[in-house]
Amino acid sequence: MLTVAARRIGETDRAAVERLLDEEPYAAAQVAERIASGGIGWWRADARIYGYGSRRQLESLCWIGANLIPVRANPAAVAAFADLARRSPRTCSSLVGDADAVLELWRRLENSWGPAREVRACQPLLATSAPASVAPDPGVRLVRPEEIDVLFPASVAMYTEEVGVSPLLGNGERDYRERVMELVRGRRAYARIIDGRVVFKAELAVVTRHTAQVQGVWVAPELRGQGLATAGMAAVIADSLRRVAPSVSLYVNDYNFAARQVYARCGFRQAGTFATVLL
Repeated sequence: MLTVAARRIGETDRAAVERLLDEEPYAAAQVAERIASGGIGWWRADARIYGYGSRRQLESLCWIGANLIPVRANPAAVAAFADLARRSPRTCSSLVGDADAVLELWRRLENSWGPAREVRACQPLLATSAPASVAPDPGVRLVRPEEIDVLFPASVAMYTEEVGVSPLLGNGERDYRERVMELVRGRRAYARIIDGRVVFKAELAVVTRHTAQVQGVWVAPELRGQGLATAGMAAVIADSLRRVAPSVSLYVNDYNFAARQVYARCGFRQAGTFATVLL
């Protein structure tokens, strides 16, 4: 069988790249947003974009930056991307995307890049294009810029609980605060705030012309199980569909049964399966 090497993608490939991304409106959302905002020129310093397939027929993509994200990576593309990634020092902190591609990439890269801090092998990718049937929480709203100091402790708690390490380690506080502020300024951060404290939060971490991808969903621990997440997510969905994108999507760990019940009540349906390898 003829082996095709992965190649660096440039602006001359834009039309083929956009066609491929449009075919994966949910799974490729992270890559699509970054390309839309920053372009795909070879001169980018913060990430590299590789393609697999002939110049006439681009079959797969791989984004390598802070994360490694394969898009529509068939087995031959996975092999080519893994071979390419092994040639350079690891710069990414995670692999994320279609479960089959990510897990096979990691099988090929583990000896060079391992060990992983954690492998989340099954994360249902969910989407909805309709308002939730449950009543939205009227108290959930966009966070205002002057409320960053109220939101920040909840954001840190969510990240630490989800990822297993604090985003403030080392010199991370400034960068993480800037990321939270960026979401607030972009009208992507939602919260319910009671007596100066966040009790529910969520943000639109990724926005494309196809979907708004929700991340960072969090409820104050002592208030969990009281319906705040369901009503809060219903509010986020309603505003996102009205103001941002024609669909709302997210991915969730398969073992997080409480969160999966919330998303099911809000009308999300499975559109694929992700996996994440944390390094």
